[in-house]
Amino acid sequence: MSRQELKKAWLTQEVDPNRPTRKTILVETNCGHVTIESDGPDGYSHFKTNQGDDAIQYGLDRKLGEHNGGGTDYSEYDLIIR
Repeated sequence: MSRQELKKAWLTQEVDPNRPTRKTILVETNCGHVTIESDGPDGYSHFKTNQGDDAIQYGLDRKLGEHNGGGTDYSEYDLIIR
């Protein structure tokens, strides 16, 4: 099987519409990184930022909706702090 055939097969596979959506906000306190991920039947989204010493506050602000961005509602996301 050629590389092109493998790529086409991978990109055309069907997604299970009953697959649960996984939404997480991961705060890594040792390096100050905050990762926001969503994965489900509607697609995959990943955002990572370095917030330094303010990483926990940044994650909490997103979870509680106290950020100035406006757009995305992160209240359904699981907050994980390590």
